[in-house]
Amino acid sequence: METATPTVAVRHPRRRANGALEGEVLAALQRAEGPLTPREVQARLSGELTYSTVVTILSRLHGKEVLTRTPRGRAYAYAPVTDEAGLAARRMCRILDALPDREVVLARFVAELPVTDALLLRALLTDGTLPAPR
Repeated sequence: METATPTVAVRHPRRRANGALEGEVLAALQRAEGPLTPREVQARLSGELTYSTVVTILSRLHGKEVLTRTPRGRAYAYAPVTDEAGLAARRMCRILDALPDREVVLARFVAELPVTDALLLRALLTDGTLPAPR
């Protein structure tokens, strides 16, 4: 008589969405008072990631020019180049820089804004409080 072998359900950790790890690391750096080493970043992420994974993520973010790094002992200390709003603005500028017809893209962007955002943009452009264009 054969006995059935019980099946065991093996649960694998859920994979994060693309960019989620980078987002978590970047958020930890933005909350910090100053630059952090990979070990310090790892500690702020509840030890969820291995040291080498944190180093890889930091290196990729540095390569994307999202982070600066300075030597600290035998490691680097990383810091965001700007805050969250500044990073979003940089992404928008990079998209515009990559397209051949900025005017069309900007016109469509403005046309798709909710009325309140369009009014806010108009006010920002006319009241003179924006920094000089780059």
